[in-house]
Amino acid sequence: MEEHNEALENNSEESGQVDNTEMQQESSELQFKNRLDLSELQKNVEKIRIEIGKIIVGQHDMIDMLIASLLAKGHSLIEGVPGVAKTITAKLLAKSLAVGFSRIQFTPDLMPSDILGTSVFNLKTSEFEFKHGPIFSNMILIDEINRSPAKTQAALFEVMEEQQITIDGHQYKLDTPFMVLATQNPIEQEGTYRLPEAQLDRFLFKIDVDYPNLEEEINIITREHELQDKVKTESINSFLSGKQIEKYQNLVTKVLVEENLLKYIAELIVATRTNQFLFLGASPRASIAILKASKAFAAMEGRDFVTPEDIKRAAIPVLHHRVIVTPEREMEGVTSKEVIKHIIESVEIPR
Repeated sequence: MEEHNEALENNSEESGQVDNTEMQQESSELQFKNRLDLSELQKNVEKIRIEIGKIIVGQHDMIDMLIASLLAKGHSLIEGVPGVAKTITAKLLAKSLAVGFSRIQFTPDLMPSDILGTSVFNLKTSEFEFKHGPIFSNMILIDEINRSPAKTQAALFEVMEEQQITIDGHQYKLDTPFMVLATQNPIEQEGTYRLPEAQLDRFLFKIDVDYPNLEEEINIITREHELQDKVKTESINSFLSGKQIEKYQNLVTKVLVEENLLKYIAELIVATRTNQFLFLGASPRASIAILKASKAFAAMEGRDFVTPEDIKRAAIPVLHHRVIVTPEREMEGVTSKEVIKHIIESVEIPR
């Protein structure tokens, strides 16, 4: 009997080992595979981070949002006090891409024709010729966008939304990819013109840039000391072409979003319209912006599907410049960010 029991135990151990081996084989065969090949995109996103990180210390959220904005075919407004690397980060992103780049310094005397271009009479041909303005490029850096009056700011409406301009009855299409990065200073009010809500709505993200912490500040000073007479941007390599960017942008549009997550985005947006702390809620353009941004964040992580975390990550930078806090609550010090955080916490996350 004892020999018989030992034989049974040995058989069961062997069968258990066989079962485990079969299960491991099955699990390896059933390992999740993306429908979309995002490995190249993810690799190049990391390369952009590394290139910008050669100069910029910290500011990881800003860098990621700028990359996500590029992948989502959006535009970004960067807001922060002077000296926190707003302009240089935008320039470094442009330098890491092998695409056209224009920088426009907004001033109170800047005219729309200075941005878009103008028709000039050619004496040789006796005809008017259109001279393209600096907006005709792939990546446009607008420094201190709130320093120009409303008519100059309004010149950007059509080009940011439709990627074209209309002058003298003629439409001019801009090349792809096309992205506007604008900076503004939130504390200096003299000689500035506040961006209207319609203009703010054209920006996918409003990125708030904070001061670096102590460790980052020391790192910044150390790098500057070691730099000596070298030019900062010399070490930045341009490696991503316009065609590659377009390819990645098309890939991002194909990222999967389940129906319950689409409903989750809609519930967040509708909650802004019924919130008692908000005078103005978000429009359908905001819900589309969250959808595009969450797809970009998912693709940057190498996933071809969106999760609730991607949506929550996109919600604040997409919404906080699109909603307006009621005057009473604003006087009490309540900010749009705080209200949006409360809305995100109150709306049930789909499982």
